[in-house]
Amino acid sequence: MSGALSGVKILELTSVVLGPWAVQILADMGAEVIKVEAPFGDSNRQLGAYRNKGMAALYLSNNRNKRSLVLDLKQDSAREALLAIVKECDVFVHNNRPQVMTKLNLEYEDIKAVKPDIVYCGTYGYSKHGPYGQKGALDDSIQAVSGIANLNELVLGEPRYLPTVVADKTTAITVVYAILAALFHRERTGVGQEIEVPMFETMVSFVMAEHLWGETFEPPLGEAGYTRLMSHHRKPYKTKDGYIAVLPYMNDHWRVFCEKAGREDLIEDERFKDLSSRVTNIDETYSETGKIL
Repeated sequence: MSGALSGVKILELTSVVLGPWAVQILADMGAEVIKVEAPFGDSNRQLGAYRNKGMAALYLSNNRNKRSLVLDLKQDSAREALLAIVKECDVFVHNNRPQVMTKLNLEYEDIKAVKPDIVYCGTYGYSKHGPYGQKGALDDSIQAVSGIANLNELVLGEPRYLPTVVADKTTAITVVYAILAALFHRERTGVGQEIEVPMFETMVSFVMAEHLWGETFEPPLGEAGYTRLMSHHRKPYKTKDGYIAVLPYMNDHWRVFCEKAGREDLIEDERFKDLSSRVTNIDETYSETGKIL
């Protein structure tokens, strides 16, 4: 089936979740993807349940619509084979640490030498231009250093990782739109480019508003942490037959909710009269909502 990226050819040197999920999205848009794996394969091939060996659930969910090739890039002949494929590609994506690509002689300038208009994307833990540029990273470590685990501490009383690979997948989506922008630029100018999408910098930006809040300003105009998200009462409400998600957020929502509940007194209550007041008094807002439900 054709898609918006039909005719675009991508060479992928990625593993685990971040790179594979990003490139899978591009494949779903119609791009032709060639995934190159080392002889031992993507580690996710063996992770979790599988019907056929090497085809575990986590691997399958991140690698559909791709062709597969095994190359031992430590061998000169394998590198030459890779570069021959690069000549026919529009995009080159990897999620190795920068020093690995240096050692393999597969940095941007190496790839550009055989394909001048290539869109070259490296996505890894930390920007290669920063002090941690040579360090590796996984989703948990990025959730920690970016402050996501600390946000959970403010609510739960101790640092906790989110039960999803949010750093991998958020960075993956960033990879997708960065590559799309680079392809658009190349379409207009004929010029390729190098793209760097580091996990740490991406996730710090992602949670910045939630973290800074009142400390966005100098001097601070309030405490750090988006008040509504930090409330211990922010959760689905328990009812007689299960849980329900309710958020009468905007003024019209609150008014209709209170009217239907027969609590018109809360509409004009100074604590809840408008959105700003309800967020300022968010614990009471959630508490009253819970009582009604």
